[in-house]
Amino acid sequence: MPDFLKISGGTVYDPANGIDGQVRDLWIEGGRIVSAPTDPATRPTRVIDANGLVVMPGGVDMHCHIAGPKVNVARKMRPEEKRKSQVLHKTANTHSGTMGSVPSTFATGYKYAGMGYTTAFDAAIPPLGARHAHEEFEDTPCIDKGFYVLMGNNHYVMRSIQQNEPQKLKAFIAWLLGATKGYAPKLVNPGGVEVWKSHQGGNVHGLDEKVDYFNVTPRQIIGGVAQAATELRLPHSVHIHCNNLGMPGNWQTTLETMKAIDGHRAHITHIQFHSYGGGEGDENTFNSKTVPLAEYVNAHKNVTIDVGQVMFGETTSMTGDGPLGYYLSNIFKGKWFSSDTEMESGCGITPIKYRNKSLVHSLQWAIGLEWYLLVEDPWRVVMSTDHPNGGSFLAYPQIIRLLMDRTYRQDALKKCPPKITERSTLADLDREYTLNEIAIITRAGPAKILGLANKGHLGPGADADVTLYTPHENKETMFETPRIVIKSGRVMIENGEIRDPFVGKTLHVAPDYDRDVEADIQAWFEQYYSIRWRNYPVDDSYLHDSELVPAANK
Repeated sequence: MPDFLKISGGTVYDPANGIDGQVRDLWIEGGRIVSAPTDPATRPTRVIDANGLVVMPGGVDMHCHIAGPKVNVARKMRPEEKRKSQVLHKTANTHSGTMGSVPSTFATGYKYAGMGYTTAFDAAIPPLGARHAHEEFEDTPCIDKGFYVLMGNNHYVMRSIQQNEPQKLKAFIAWLLGATKGYAPKLVNPGGVEVWKSHQGGNVHGLDEKVDYFNVTPRQIIGGVAQAATELRLPHSVHIHCNNLGMPGNWQTTLETMKAIDGHRAHITHIQFHSYGGGEGDENTFNSKTVPLAEYVNAHKNVTIDVGQVMFGETTSMTGDGPLGYYLSNIFKGKWFSSDTEMESGCGITPIKYRNKSLVHSLQWAIGLEWYLLVEDPWRVVMSTDHPNGGSFLAYPQIIRLLMDRTYRQDALKKCPPKITERSTLADLDREYTLNEIAIITRAGPAKILGLANKGHLGPGADADVTLYTPHENKETMFETPRIVIKSGRVMIENGEIRDPFVGKTLHVAPDYDRDVEADIQAWFEQYYSIRWRNYPVDDSYLHDSELVPAANK
């Protein structure tokens, strides 16, 4: 059970409440942050002496891949990685777990918490895989969780747009989020995955190419879902993986995607992979186009981004973008997996390795750092590696050091091919992040973008998710091993040891919609799906513990 705690004398960074390195006390009761008691005789059950320690809200990872069908396939297809990776041995308080680029469920929860993160969102779950994803969530300790629901190639979505029935589209999105116990609509290569599936290797290459049979374009899908998300007042609007991910010259598609949102709120994810200039298949022209894209983001407050930072080393690419998975498998010449999820989505998985001696890989690394340094408002850029696509979430402390220490960043740049300085602006960027800005991009910012009023801050009423760090000149050292991690008012980790690895909440939404549309959805569903309508929605019994997040304010 949560204790009545006092955190005494810590140096608090709570950007959402305007607190930037002030020495303060925090009080915790019933799993929440509370105001200081007015009765001087009040005694907490425990006082944590935080004198000299840095106190921040628990970290929030708003884009990672930690559950669902593709994650499980990736675990199975990398036995060679499991054989040589770290093993987490069972203790009195923990289960055993395996690491590698795709850790097991237990290892995922333990390692996030061990780094000071208390909330994580899986970024791409096909609706048919939702039930299994919730089962995995119950097997993932220490963190609160949620997921985004794949919709960008859903047949009912495209049919509604084709027939110019925005009310049906809105009702379907709301019904699907409620049926899956999901959190937000996710678009992955909208229209392109359907072409890949129906043409056995096709794709769309621009926002105005039509998807056969449905006769709709990616631009229409993006605009239609973004508008529906706004009208449904979803706490997190539409989460977009743009078309042409990883392709030289794709920056123009990314810019057009931002314009296609048409002023609605939207989040562009792993934007590093969408910021490339140059000609397709021509490494000699590959270059960064972060500057013009960042200028657009800086000028349009409706757009938020996470970075998808590439880090050097071996990892596993897993994506709902089937054609991308095949493209990467041809580049890296490794094993490859692809799947088709009925009327809903696709998937591609392949092992990859980023090398700092590769000009392309080094540019990807540099482009990610450019994004952090060129977006003026830290509230609209979020730390991510698109775990595990750009690298492991365990790289976050190293990324923090790269952002806070220009000398360290420049030394790392010198280990890359010299031409990187001609094709990116990273060498010219002197900005160094402050601790307050780090607290924004890893905590307060993603919580705000997700519409989580109780996360990412330390004001009264907030979830008592708190991380205490020991200051260190080397910020990677500081952030990789917190002194204490408190989750929901319970001391979960202390001095590097897991004390209380309980299972966190599942965060989901249930938007209101026109129930009369259900008859049409059901008729379509029963005609085309391999399972029955009544068996499709996720029952409440699949949620170990949950929190229904309310609609956003208009």
